Parts: sequence; C-alpha cells; structure tokens
Amino acid sequence: MVNLRVPSELVPYVPYVTAWSSEARPRRRVVPRSTGAGIAFADERPSDRDRRGFLWDRFKLAYGKGKPMFGAVHPGRQRHAMDKLLCQVCAQPADRNTDGVLWMLQDHRDDWVGWPNRMGVTEPPICAPCVEVSRQRCPALRRSHALVRVNTMPVTGVHGTRYVPTGEGVAPGKSGPIDFGADLRWVLATHLVREFRDAVIVN
Repeated sequence: MVNLRVPSELVPYVPYVTAWSSEARPRRRVVPRSTGAGIAFADERPSDRDRRGFLWDRFKLAYGKGKPMFGAVHPGRQRHAMDKLLCQVCAQPADRNTDGVLWMLQDHRDDWVGWPNRMGVTEPPICAPCVEVSRQRCPALRRSHALVRVNTMPVTGVHGTRYVPTGEGVAPGKSGPIDFGADLRWVLATHLVREFRDAVIVN
C-alpha cells in the first residue's frame, strides 16, 4: 500500500477524505491474473495490493490541488482513516470514550430495529470538535443526522467492483459492498468497510 501521510495543513472546511480535481484516477488496465484465478493490473506493483492480497484501485496524491470534489471520496485517504480510526474531517484520532468510537451518520434509525447495528459503513468516524462543522457544512447532515457510539466495528470487507471473465479477458460487473467471505480475487476495491456491532445512538 502507498504510505499515506496526513498533510501538514488541511484546507479549512474540506474533509480529509474528500477527493480533489487533481487526483483523477491514473490509467490502469485490469487483466486476468497470470498466477491463478482473479484480476491484476497489467503493470501491477507491490503497492497495488494490501496485506491480505486484495487489489486496490490506484489513486493520485494531490491533496489541496485543484478544486475539492465534495461528495467524492479519495480511496486512499478513506482507507487510511477507516483503518486507523481517524476523523474523516481533520484526520486526527476519532473521539472515543467508554461507550465507543464516535460516528456521525445520516439518520436511518427507522430502517430496522436496532439500527445501525449490523450495518456496513464506508464513512470513517469523527472527532467531537468536527461534529458541529460537519453539521453546518454538509447539506445531507443538516437535514438529518445521528451521532453513534460503537464499541465493536471490525473490518468485514470492501466496497468495490467485481470483475467477470470474458472471452477477451475480464470486464467490470456490479459494484457494491463485498464481505471478506466472498471471492475477492475478482474484486477491485475502492473503500474499506467496517460493520457496526454493539452500537448505540447518542442523540
């Protein structure tokens, strides 16, 4: 994996995980893996796979250059924040107390009893000082949000595109969350997924 470092200065009011216009995806060609079933890049490098051996989409590192693309998430910074449980806004450690790590989500508590338990999330957590900033700056969170504390949130899979073999190589199929129990040899990952267990709504 590319060794990501948090920029020494973040652009005010632009979340750490937001993609910038100068970070367009580099060219890469997905091909059948020569060493067995699955996919690879034609010019694959060791940094293209994580410690589990899963293939991750490539990305440019150009934080702060160009225009922020609000609503678009940078795959590398999302993965870094989710893996290390960093605030998605300021990249500092997420708020944590005896009730768990803090998340700020769109409110879907009417979707099922016990929400958000059993939910897979790609949004990294948040720190307490950034809650009000997010509430003020994000239109979706202004309309409806829930603050959630989570004590157990294992990494359970990835969000990505599943490729399928064709007569001429491989072609992209459906995109979405994919659990580690699936055959991820055919998946090009873009986001890390954690599953909420032992979660409580605190607002």
